[in-house]
Order: sequence, then C-alpha cells, then structure tokens
Amino acid sequence: MPGFADSFWTPDYATGLGVLYGKLQQGVTENRQILTIASLRADAEEQYGLRMGEIAPSVDRMTATGFGKDDGASVRKAYEGVRTEMVEASRNHQKIASNIRELVVAPFRRWADGHDFRVQTSHDTLQARIKEHSKQVEVVKKLRSHYFNKCRVVEDLEEENKLAFQDPESSPKVKPTPKIVLPSEEEPEEEEEPVELGDRVYPPEEIKGLLLHMLNNIKLGESKVPIIGTYQNTSTGADIVEYLQNHMGATNLAQAEHLGQELVDNGFLRLIGNMGNTFANSSKMNYQWRPRVFEITGIPEKKRPLMRVTSVASSEDGSGSDSPIASVSEMIAGWNPLNNPYPNETPAEKLRREAGEADERYKGAIRRLDQIRCRLEEDVIDNLRFMEQCELDRLKAIKAVVLDFSGAISNVIPNLQSTVDNMMLYQETIQPLGDLRYLLENYRTGGFVPRVQAYENYYGSVEEQNFGVDLEARARVDRKRVPILVTTILTYLDNQYPELEGDEARRGIWLHDSSLTTIHQLRSALNNSKVDYREILPKFEIPTVASVLKLYLLELPDSLVSSQVYEIVKTIYSTTAHETTEEGRIKVLQSTLGQLRLVNIATLDAIMTHFTRLLDLTSADEQYTTSLAQNLSACVLRPRFDSSLTMDERHAYRLIRDLFAHKDVIFGELKRQSSALGISTSSRPRAISTDESNRRAAMEARQRAIASKSRATSPAPRQRHRRDRSSGASESTRFPINVTSPQERRAPVAPVRNSLDVPNESPSSAEHPTVNTQSEEVEFATAMNGTSFVDSPSDVLESNASSGSISPPLPETASDGSPTPTPTPAPTSSEFEKRSSVPRSTARYARKPGLGSLSNFPTTATAGTDSNRSSIVEEPKGVTLEDKPMDD
Repeated sequence: MPGFADSFWTPDYATGLGVLYGKLQQGVTENRQILTIASLRADAEEQYGLRMGEIAPSVDRMTATGFGKDDGASVRKAYEGVRTEMVEASRNHQKIASNIRELVVAPFRRWADGHDFRVQTSHDTLQARIKEHSKQVEVVKKLRSHYFNKCRVVEDLEEENKLAFQDPESSPKVKPTPKIVLPSEEEPEEEEEPVELGDRVYPPEEIKGLLLHMLNNIKLGESKVPIIGTYQNTSTGADIVEYLQNHMGATNLAQAEHLGQELVDNGFLRLIGNMGNTFANSSKMNYQWRPRVFEITGIPEKKRPLMRVTSVASSEDGSGSDSPIASVSEMIAGWNPLNNPYPNETPAEKLRREAGEADERYKGAIRRLDQIRCRLEEDVIDNLRFMEQCELDRLKAIKAVVLDFSGAISNVIPNLQSTVDNMMLYQETIQPLGDLRYLLENYRTGGFVPRVQAYENYYGSVEEQNFGVDLEARARVDRKRVPILVTTILTYLDNQYPELEGDEARRGIWLHDSSLTTIHQLRSALNNSKVDYREILPKFEIPTVASVLKLYLLELPDSLVSSQVYEIVKTIYSTTAHETTEEGRIKVLQSTLGQLRLVNIATLDAIMTHFTRLLDLTSADEQYTTSLAQNLSACVLRPRFDSSLTMDERHAYRLIRDLFAHKDVIFGELKRQSSALGISTSSRPRAISTDESNRRAAMEARQRAIASKSRATSPAPRQRHRRDRSSGASESTRFPINVTSPQERRAPVAPVRNSLDVPNESPSSAEHPTVNTQSEEVEFATAMNGTSFVDSPSDVLESNASSGSISPPLPETASDGSPTPTPTPAPTSSEFEKRSSVPRSTARYARKPGLGSLSNFPTTATAGTDSNRSSIVEEPKGVTLEDKPMDD
C-alpha cells in the first residue's frame, strides 16, 4: 500500500501538500469533537449522580410516618433494598463521571494538543520551504531570460560587425595608390660594451644570456605608487637578492646587495617609489627593469594598456615614466572619476563580459535551486512519513478513547450493558488502517516523481549533467546507446551480487527503502559526468546504489517507455482475454516498443536483462516478482499527468510483468525487425533541442514551409510503402545480415541450486555454457543501427580484466513451461572476425511485414488459409549482425 510519501506530490508541491494538511486539520477538529462529547457525557453523569443522591434524604424525611412504623420485615426490606440501590446508583454515576475525566478526557486532551502542535509545526516548516523554492524558481527564470537576452545581443552584434566590415559587392574597386619606397641608409649599430658585475667582466653575448636568465627566474609584477600610478615589469629587492645568491655565487647579503647596486649603476634596474637609486635587500623596495634589458634580451616588454589620455612628453629612449610630465600623464590617464572597473572596455567586450557574468549567475542560481529543491523534497518526505505515523497514532488514539469510554461505563453500570455492547460494536468498527487506506484512495494527488530544473545551456550542451537530462541527449554526449551511468551502475551491481550472503539479500536491495538524504548525496556525487563513477559507487551501500538508479529513471523528463504510448499500452491491457491471444498481445507490445527511440529501447533492454537474470538466478517467487514489478512501474512507464483515473491503473505493472516473462521474444523480435527494415538513428524522432544558436535558420525554414503550404499540391497519390514488396534492402543497411535458422534457446532441465553459490563439482562447459551479457548488448545494438550500445568485445575484456573479477557463468534452471528469458551464449572472437570480413548482400532475404496497430491483433489462425505471407505470430528468425564502431 502506498504511503503519504508516495501519494501527495504535485509539480508545484503546494497543491498535494494542501490536500493532505487539509485532511490533517480535519483530524484535529475531530479530536476536539471527541473531547467535547466525552466531557459533556461526564458532566451529565455527574449531574445524574447528584440528583440520584438527593432521593434518599428526601424519602428519609417520610420514614417516621412510613416504613418506620411498619413491623413487616418483607415489605420494609424491599423498600430498604430499593433505597440502597438508589444510593449505590448515585455513587456509580459519579464514579462514571470521574473515570471518564481521568481515563479519557484528561489524557486525550494532552495528546490532542500535542498532535495539533505537531501538525501546525510541520505545515509551517514545509510552507516556508515551498516559499523559498518558489522564490528561487522566479529568480532562475529571470536570470535565464537575462542570460538568453545577453547572448542574443552578442550574436546580433557579431553579425552586424561581419556585415559592417564587408566590401559592397556592387561598388567599383579602387586601385590602391602606388607608393615609392626609397632605400634608407642603414645606420651602423653601436656595439655593446662589456659589463662588469662583481669581479667578472661579461661580454655582450654573456650579459644577454644572464639578463635573459634573470627575467625568466625572477618574479616580475606590477607595483602601484600613490598619485604616480602603476609600474610594470617590477621585482622586489628580496627576489633579486635571492637570485644573486642562488645563481651568481653571492655568499652573503653584502655581496648580493653589491651585485644589485652594480645592476642599478649599469642601467638595468631603477628604484621606484622612493628617492635615490640605492639597491637594498627588502621586500618593500621595488625595482623596475629598464627597457634596455628587454632590448638586449629580445623579450617583449609588458607595457600598460592604451589609455584615452596619452603622454604629452617622453624621453628620447621611450621610457615615458622617467619624465615627471609622463608620470602626471599616466596619473591622469588612470583617473577614473566614475569608479568604473573596466574604463577602457569596448562595447563588444562589455557585451561579452556581461553575457559571461549572466551565464555564471544563471548557473549559480540553478545550483542553488537544485539544492533548495533537494532539501525541500527531503523535508517533504520526512514530514509526510512523520505525519503518516501521527495520523495513524491519532486513529489508534480515537480507538483507545472509545474503548476506555465504553470501559468506564460498562464496569460500573451493568444495566447499560446493551448500550455498552453497542458501543463495543462501534469500537470494533473502527479500523485505523482502513481509514488510512480510504484517505489515500480518495485524496491522493500523485506519486513521487521529482521535477528537476536542469541547466539549459544556450548552445544545447548537456555536459556535466546526468540527472534530469533527456536520455538521448545524455547518450549522445557519452557516445553510447545506453548512458554510461546506467551501464556502470548495472555492472557494479552484477559484480556485488556474489559478495552478498544468500538470494534473499540479493533480491532485497531493490525493495529496500533507502533514505532520500543518502540517495541525494550519491546523486550529487554522480551528477557530474566527468567524475569516475567506479570510484564513487563503493563509498555507498548497495541498496542506495540501486535506489539512485530508480531515482535517475524517475527524474527523466519523460519515462523510459514514453508517456506518448501510455494510451496504447492502456488499450492493450484493457482488451479482454477472449479478444486476443497472448502471442497477439506480445506482437502488439513489440510494435509499440518499436516506436520508441533507440536509446530508450537499448536502456530498457539493459535494465530488463539485469532483472530477468536476477529473477532467474535467485529463483524468485511470485510474491517478490509482483513487488519488484510494482516498485519499478513508475520508473518504466507513467502517464504525462497523474489524475484520479490513472493512479489506480496497473498497466505499467502488467507491462513489466510481460517484459520479465517475454524479454527474449520481445527484444529479439525488435532486433530482427530493426535489422531487416534497416532502421537507423536518422529515422528516429529526437528530442527537441533547446539550442537557439540557429534560430535565424529555423525561422527562415518555417517561412519557407508556410509558403509551400500555400501552393497547390499535385492530386497524384504519394508513393507509399508496399508491404508485399521489398525495396532497397541492400542499400538501406550499412551492415550484412546473416539469417540463420532459429536455435532452441530454452535451457535443458537441470537441478535447481542457489543463484551465485559455488557448486561442489565444476560442470563441463557443454553442460553449463557461459553467458556473456556484453555480447547480447552488442548484438542488440548492432541490430538497431549498426552501432554498439556497449563497448567492443576487446573493451569488454579489458573492463573485465580491470575489474579484477570475472562474472560467474549463469546456471541453468529447470524448465517449468513458463516463458523465462534465456541468455544467449557469447560469440567467440573468430565469429566476430568472420562477421567483419566480407559484407554479404541482404537482397535475397525477404523483409518481414511491418507490425500492425492495435486493430491488427493476431487471432487464432483459421484452417485452410492460402496466404503465403508469414503469420504475425510465427517465431522470429535469429539474425547475426556485424559489430561496427559508432559514427555519431
């Protein structure tokens, strides 16, 4: 039975919670009514007892003239007995009033006040969380709009710049005016003189190498001097002394300072920010490398950016900072009265910077919204579970109140036994679980399906995101048919099953109710697609890993089996048994699933392969299979919107049961049909892209489509596909198809043993063939469009080798006549070589007719038919496909 945590969810959170807390407030009012009726009954019993106590004194005043004179013992004793019963009845009624107040009213009033406080506190807490979430949603919308607008403005500006700098096509080309270049007399270069540093004289070549080494090893920066401005290419005295001690043999600070002073004297350094030209070992003293150093070494000098106010005077050697006038000019150029951090920024650079800043703010808001949403969902789950327990306790408390109330009366007044019996019957009619089920069945608003606000990149990229992202977009980024996150989790669980003790523990991880806080911690760690999932998964418990896979499927924008085919699936299972056969239902399911995108089919096949293998290996009973199917139903198929009509439907559950029972038949036929019909990814509908970079091209295409609709069309019928003719089989497929006779896939009858227990004797390979699940995925992926859903066989071997363990062979189970999926043995390496050697044409093989719609349910074959076409319920033929690398 679903609980509060699975039944009061809506996209805006507030609607479902409002329904629940409305019912909880109704329960608070019911508590007050129970207290009121018990208090009034106690007051009535007290008044009744007091009035009965006044009877005896009233009749005693008549004793002197009445029974006091009577000597007859029988009549008098009868009177006295009646009088005594009156007094005893008075005491009994007063005792009833006291018992009701002590056993019922007082304790239930204390409990009801606490229950009212708990409900109000929980309501206020969730209300504050919802307001915070709503406010952040509005902030995200505003930041997204601002970010998109900035990006559009940048694009428009770039296009305007491209058009502005293009020469007009119609204007005549003007020939450039020829220029006469006179040869200039080369001035003789002045030879550099040797430089003396310390006790050594350096020739020009050595001084060049020394200065080059200094510039590469001494930290260069910029220094700000008040009023004057900022100096480029500066180093502190401490950094220069450290270099002189390490590389020029200065044994002490005195020698290092002497060498530094010689660098200053020879015109390589100059002191800035202080008077004089003395070199000192200090981190506060800054020295600027002169332009002569950069001319000698050939390193480009780092100069200040172009200012609006240029220097009006400079020295002859180009060092404008040596002149006081140049310093003042730099100060004026650096003057920024508006305190603008980007004074010399061009409009294009400003727009790009603002677009980048808007993108960062939008990303930050999305991250904060995701954190607020996760925290809100955690609080909602915790509060709903707590309120469910509180409501159950309230109903039990009311039951106890009615029981104590009836006990207070029945123990004192035997004459009211019939009334007490009726009250006991009323007490027996109170069923807390039944009332709770009634509340859920009549007021539930929807199951737990998180609505993720995913980051929408302006250019359509979904990198660095896993949860809440479209399945096909994620698989396209991973360059896999099944997202890497799904295959990694399934592989990790396959490797962890042998380490668990017993089949019960292996089956229990999928039904374990993990904490949503822990699941969100694992989700947060896995939500970055650039991390190594194999390092993160071992840090969490196995049930948490299984729960995060279910959460991943729930957070998809659309269910794994698209909600667009929900009505078709509903019609399939709404058809009565006498209208169609089981084979017909499976065929229509194949046709329905064939409408899904390839990535959905591949992911569904990988998940169903995992679960059918788990059910077979652990010998799961019917009860566990039912619980597992119910647990996975919302993850695989759900309607677009929950309503009172869809919440009680079990079509998703029945679909999963059929996938469990007929997985090989359904997906095997899909493989064969897709290979025979030449289905490729280009014919599959893709998700709507949010990329707005090509919006202008899309707008022009839309205008052309509108114009084409206005033209008259030819009355000639369109060329349609003929089901009785195969056309272009060899051209439509990229890989050869080898049709072979179907082999018997059911495993022989063998003794049943535990799933992953090591047998006493190792059976021969002929009796227990090893199943390679990776090869099944390769065959299915190649059947879809020649692209492998998993890595190549060599990659599979490498991944198995790197994992440090090899999956044990799947044991054979006894055949009981049920349609249990049986894995196919993996092809050997020689088979792969044969498949990829020489392509063979498929023109000589007949194409299978397309599957019909719901109206084409296969029925029982009529006798005497003359049709040569293959029946839609006949067994599908096996196909062998060539594995090729992905091209998308």
